[in-house]
Amino acid sequence: MRIGIFQFDVRLGEPEANRHCIDRALEGESAKGVLPQALVLPELWSTGYALERADELASPEGIESAHFLGELAKRYGMWFVGGSVLAKTTGGFANRAQVINPKGELVAIYDKIHLIRLMEEDKYFIRGKKRCLFDLDNIKAACVICYDIRFPELARRLALEGAKILFVSSEWPKERIEHWRILLSSRAIENQMYVVACNRCGSSAGTTFGGHSMIIDPWGSILYEAGEEEAFGTAEIDIAKVDEVRRFLPVFEDRLPEAY
Repeated sequence: MRIGIFQFDVRLGEPEANRHCIDRALEGESAKGVLPQALVLPELWSTGYALERADELASPEGIESAHFLGELAKRYGMWFVGGSVLAKTTGGFANRAQVINPKGELVAIYDKIHLIRLMEEDKYFIRGKKRCLFDLDNIKAACVICYDIRFPELARRLALEGAKILFVSSEWPKERIEHWRILLSSRAIENQMYVVACNRCGSSAGTTFGGHSMIIDPWGSILYEAGEEEAFGTAEIDIAKVDEVRRFLPVFEDRLPEAY
């Protein structure tokens, strides 16, 4: 399976410009004949951190973004995983990842569980309460958002529940980009799963974001890593490798939860 990421400079509070950027990138990659089967987008890809304008920019349940991605999914016959958006819910605003299948159907959502106070998420968002597992072409996969990867318990729980691919959407700052690289590799190695992580690049509201989107295999080998500029990157993954690694080094069988 070919998996891809689209790392770009999210325009703050400009959904139309950001949709155009994704549309343009897919047209270009389609012309090359190299589209992936599944594509991951950055966190808050539609608006960036324009949280003070959430009431204006968020659509009910994030339906506007889901419709846009659904049309692209049908046009190109591909999955969209994550890329989170501002979603207006009955309880407040959520930082919501959406999973769209090649038929254009919204098949899973994930509301960010861990809200980062450095970005004032706790002031604007309601906290998600449910993990997200879904079937991607008969492969059990999961998605998390940015700050979530600092909490190894979440990724481990998802792995124990069967996830073989962990998708990550993020707006991770450049000043902590080494944390990003180490944390992603750690989540892949300790859970013996693929990690596919899309960060944004560029700057907005005084923050420079670090890029370096990555695709990492269950041994921790980096199959793809972007730089700091816009990038559309892909890598071929073999899901059988997850089972091979887990058989060779059976860390899940050797766990001793009662001792922890």
